[in-house]
Amino acid sequence: MRPVSFSANNHITLLQNGAAFFPALIAAIDGARSEIYLETYIFAADETATQVQQALARAAQRGVKVRVITDWIGTGRRRSLSLGEEFRAAAVMHRSFNPWFRRGVARMHRKMCVVDRQTGFIGGLNIIDDMVSDDDRRLPLPAPRWDFAVSIGGPLVAVIHLELEAQWLRLGEMKLLERFQQFKRSRVIAAGATQGAVLAGLVLRDNLRNRRTIQRAYLQALGHARQSALLTSPYFAPGRKLRRALEIAAKRGVEVTLLLGVGHYRLQDAVSHSYYPKLLKAGVKIVEYRKTALHAKVAVVDENWATVGSSNFDGLSLLVNQEANVVINDAEFSRTLRQRIEEGIADGVEVEARTFANLSWFSRARYGTAFFLYRMLMRIIAIDYRE
Repeated sequence: MRPVSFSANNHITLLQNGAAFFPALIAAIDGARSEIYLETYIFAADETATQVQQALARAAQRGVKVRVITDWIGTGRRRSLSLGEEFRAAAVMHRSFNPWFRRGVARMHRKMCVVDRQTGFIGGLNIIDDMVSDDDRRLPLPAPRWDFAVSIGGPLVAVIHLELEAQWLRLGEMKLLERFQQFKRSRVIAAGATQGAVLAGLVLRDNLRNRRTIQRAYLQALGHARQSALLTSPYFAPGRKLRRALEIAAKRGVEVTLLLGVGHYRLQDAVSHSYYPKLLKAGVKIVEYRKTALHAKVAVVDENWATVGSSNFDGLSLLVNQEANVVINDAEFSRTLRQRIEEGIADGVEVEARTFANLSWFSRARYGTAFFLYRMLMRIIAIDYRE
């Protein structure tokens, strides 16, 4: 397992919610001259998604090579089929990840884009309107979904481009020689620079060479933490190593705060609650965000380490799904992201330790049952959940 490989002299801008992300994405697409790769878990059929789809079509009509990858499960079977037809009519190339469940339950949960090999985007935002729930019901939200992405310029864009290109080839018919050449190129580009600002690296999760890369990045950051660690996730069901890392950091005096989304799935909330007693006892602060759907997967540790991406703190994200995060070592960016997370914490509700220290037998049984069912699900899909 190689450590995170950083490149220097990147220009990274934090984009909060669709209000900042989609105008930046569409502007980049409209400025494209040669090539666009876009990869997303959900490509919805709402007004915002239509604007992105139309921008991609305009680019294709002026001769830009446009390649779009969507996840079959996340986007939905019917939408995937209709989207493929619409893209073909607009001369946009489109491929679905795991159609008809040919790869079992594997999902492509990444959200990335590269335009002309010059501008990159990565984060947690799907191609869906901020005011529409991202579950199967697509219900309206009470306030804009709370989420983040980054726009990137600099050497890191080449690394993201290579991964998007490789994904596109993997989903097609790739000859053995092409696979070998792609592997050699990935080894060369991943070396990167190690000095300068802004230092940033792409961390991926797959079922081959990078099974634990994202989790390891979190574990290393928490292991070196000295002052504070703010972590945000909509789904919280971490493996043993990550749980222990949070507890150990808190016990040695690090101010560890978890900002967690709740209210999306009852079973998921019950699973999350089963972790609360030990974490609270260790000194971890837990804040639940109830204002609207929290979808952000971001973290800041101390003054210089930050990450933005698609990986949640649950078994599926850390051990099954294909995920992508960018890790950033930069004080200014970390301060900006920390401020946004603290604003989210201010809008949340802190969980009191005494609430979970004296749970009724019924609550303990409910949370225990939820955790048991979750572990069984993880085992069914062949996860060694001891990680």
